[in-house]
Amino acid sequence: MAERTIVTRRRRTQRPASREFQFTAEMIPAPGGDGSGADFLRDFRQRAWETFQSTPMPKTTEEPWRRTDLRGLEAGSFRLAAAEEFEDLPPVPDELLSPLVGGRHGGQIVMLPGGVNSQLDPQLQADGVIFSDLRAAERQYPEILSEVMGKTVRPNEGKFSALAGALAQNGVLVYVPRGVQAELPLHSVLWGPGAGLAHLSHLMVWVDDGASLTYVHEAASPTETGGQTLHSGIVEIRVGDGANLRFVELQSWGEHVWHFSHERVRVGRDSNLDWVFVAVGSHLTKNFSDLDLMGRGATGRMSGFYFTDNDQHLDHDTQQNHMAPDTTSDLLFK
Repeated sequence: MAERTIVTRRRRTQRPASREFQFTAEMIPAPGGDGSGADFLRDFRQRAWETFQSTPMPKTTEEPWRRTDLRGLEAGSFRLAAAEEFEDLPPVPDELLSPLVGGRHGGQIVMLPGGVNSQLDPQLQADGVIFSDLRAAERQYPEILSEVMGKTVRPNEGKFSALAGALAQNGVLVYVPRGVQAELPLHSVLWGPGAGLAHLSHLMVWVDDGASLTYVHEAASPTETGGQTLHSGIVEIRVGDGANLRFVELQSWGEHVWHFSHERVRVGRDSNLDWVFVAVGSHLTKNFSDLDLMGRGATGRMSGFYFTDNDQHLDHDTQQNHMAPDTTSDLLFK
C-alpha cells in the first residue's frame, strides 16, 4: 500500500497594523504670543489633547463610521514634520499655485511640512482683511483667534478633531471686517508630501456682517510608496448677518493618504453660503461637513463631485441643520 503524503497549506498572516498613535504631549505647539491669548491657546490645546487621549479609535459599530473601516490605518507609523522639512521633499507643482478664480489672487498661503509662505494684496490689507497663517495669527491677532477657534467645531467631536485641535502644525485665519467686499479671491494650499508624515491643520474663517468673500482651499500631495500619510483637519467658518461667502474646497491627496476632517459653517440672518467640494484623491477619506443655518432668511448650498479609482474610499457625511425660520438649503453631490 503506497504511503500517503499530506500537504498542509496555511494562509500567510499579515503583520497587524499598529493601532496606537505615537504622538506625545510634548508635541503640543507652544503659543506664539503672550498674555491672555497665549493662555487661551494653551488651555484649548491641552483640553483637545486630553480628549484625544481619552477617545478610542472609531469603529464600524458606531453609526457615523459604519461604512468606513479604519483597521488598515497604521496609526503608529506617523510622525510630525521637522522644521523646514519641506526642503527635502517634492516641491509644490506650479499649477497648484495658479489662480483658480479670476486673473490673480487677493492673497495666497502655502502650507508646507515644517514651513509656510504667505502674501496678501495691499488693498485688502488696507481694508482690514486678515489672511494669516496660524503661527503668525497667534502673535498678531490673538483676540480674533480666540473668537473663532473651537467655537464652531469642538475638539470633543471625535478622535481626529481632537488630534488636529491639539497638535495642528499649520492653519489659516481669515477675517473680513464688517461691510468689506473682498473683490479678489483668497487662496490657500496645504501641500503634504512625505510618506509616514502626519499633516494636521486648522482653518478658521470669519466673514463679518455685510461682508463678502471668495475663498479657495486645496489640499494635495503626490502619490508615494513606502507607507501611509495622514491628514487630520478642522475647518470652522462663521458667516455674519447679511454676508456672503463662496467657499471652494479641492482635495487631490495622493492615493496613499488617509484623510479626516471635521468642518462646519454657521450662517447668520439673511446671509448666503455657496460651498463647493471637489474630491479626487486619498486612499480613504472621512469628511464631516455640517451647514448650520442660524439666522432667519439664511441660505446655504452644498455642491460636490468626486471621482474614485481602484480601492479609493470617500465617505462624505453631510448635514444641513435649519436652526431658524425661513431658511433654505440645497445639497447635490455627484
